[in-house]
Amino acid sequence: MNGQKVHEVMTREPVTIGMRETLIGAATMMRDYDIGDVIVTDGERAVGIVTDRDIIVRAIAEGRDLTTTVGEICSQELVTVKPDDSAQRVVELMRGRKIRRLPVTEGGRLVGVVSLGDMALERDPHSALADISSAMPNH
Repeated sequence: MNGQKVHEVMTREPVTIGMRETLIGAATMMRDYDIGDVIVTDGERAVGIVTDRDIIVRAIAEGRDLTTTVGEICSQELVTVKPDDSAQRVVELMRGRKIRRLPVTEGGRLVGVVSLGDMALERDPHSALADISSAMPNH
């Protein structure tokens, strides 16, 4: 991982949703793409991230309607990295901020996402977390 850059491990073309879309829309996208998060955008600009856990904890557990917009419940303190940032910076940010996913932006435009699973695969492809992260979903 020494010297490795974000663009070498990130997922390109992350799944996004507009901030005015509903929780139902976000949950449907997560199901259809078999993912646990969707990056919230305003145009081409990433403004937040909504996870399956956010839908449960910030919406359902608070009695919100499923037509609530993702903009109302998404994590808005968005921490991002750039494609040329080091993989070590990603690890430090994830550890320090206790987050599992980081949008990758270039000139304010969303170009990818890097996850804890991506980093686990890169760091030790034979680790238990890497095995879990790379496992094919059972449908």
